[in-house]
Amino acid sequence: MRTIYKTNFIVLLLAVFVSCKEKQSVEINTPAEIKQKTEKTADIADVEFMDGLTGKLWHNYLQIKMALTESDSDQVQQTADSMTETLTEELVVLKSLTLEISETDNIEAQRELFARLTEEIGPLFEDALSGGTIYKKRCPMAFDNKGAFWYADIEEISNPYFGEKMPNCGSVVKTISKEQE
Repeated sequence: MRTIYKTNFIVLLLAVFVSCKEKQSVEINTPAEIKQKTEKTADIADVEFMDGLTGKLWHNYLQIKMALTESDSDQVQQTADSMTETLTEELVVLKSLTLEISETDNIEAQRELFARLTEEIGPLFEDALSGGTIYKKRCPMAFDNKGAFWYADIEEISNPYFGEKMPNCGSVVKTISKEQE
């Protein structure tokens, strides 16, 4: 009788051991790998616009802002080129600015053009917002303390005008919010 209990106990342990021995793997990422994966991801939040064109422009605008924050002039050029193709002839000023951005690889020139683009495109974003929240931000030190604005869909400051030199310089000056339907 005792042998039956011992045998059953051993069989039970063996069954538990075999069933728990599934192949397990753990992926360990170094900080550099994590940064590389997150660097090219847009700041995506729940923001909706009245039309698809404005939504596409918003997405491209955020990509340009992020690329400027990372001082990646090549990415700025590529995204500005994509934005230029999206823009219609009625938005000639915006199209001209995005074309200028796409044609220069000078990061400081791109930042100046981005400031002008923000002035022109900002009212479009504010008027066409149909759901969610966008933030208008200002860096008072940009362009020899003249200051410059930018828009984002998260409250956290990520300054496109100074890149890695001063990534947290700036503040939210206006919160534009619409209830989603």
